[in-house]
Amino acid sequence: MSDESDDDFFNRKFGVTRIEKTDPPEGMQKGDWYLYVIGKGSSEIQGKRPGTLESVTEYAKDYASNLNERAALGYSAYAVAKRTKSDNK
Repeated sequence: MSDESDDDFFNRKFGVTRIEKTDPPEGMQKGDWYLYVIGKGSSEIQGKRPGTLESVTEYAKDYASNLNERAALGYSAYAVAKRTKSDNK
């Protein structure tokens, strides 16, 4: 049994948990690349991005903020975008 309630789990927000320098993905240009990790509970999203530590940190924070905004509106961070009637034309 966990010390945290279900409400605590669902009220947690995504946040940047780690950013570290890494090698570029295969086939990509050399330069400064960073691995960023965004997490919430046991969920984790990882990505790589070129740039400075500051620019990648800002990107990852914006990404986490966007996920939190979607969750606040009732959208799943893992769901495919829903189609609207105008999409079916």
